[in-house]
Amino acid sequence: QVQLVESGGGLVQAGGSLSLSCAASGIFIRYGMGWFRQAPGKEREFVAAISRGGSTYYADTVKGRFTISRDNAKNLMYLQMNTLKPEDTAVYYCAGQANYGLESELRFRGVYDYWGQGTQVTVSS
Repeated sequence: QVQLVESGGGLVQAGGSLSLSCAASGIFIRYGMGWFRQAPGKEREFVAAISRGGSTYYADTVKGRFTISRDNAKNLMYLQMNTLKPEDTAVYYCAGQANYGLESELRFRGVYDYWGQGTQVTVSS
């Protein structure tokens, strides 16, 4: 049974920080991993991605504030979120890629094979 589980979400004041984790089991994620988020009434959008070799990609809205990282040996991925804003409020989902693909396409939802259940991040004013 393949499973991705996010943790670390919660309530934080604007300007604060949160760290999210994603643990994979039942499969070794050999290629890209990423974070997406979905706010109420909005489509799920790209946040950040990281290749198997550690190259990182960020949405313009989070660049300079969020940092993505991974531990391949442990099948873990992280998202450090600093200087949080109310517009960052959303359910955050982790995703894993099992097959080869262009690293430049890791911002697209369709290239991922596995998804977590999501964790709520709420940033208050």
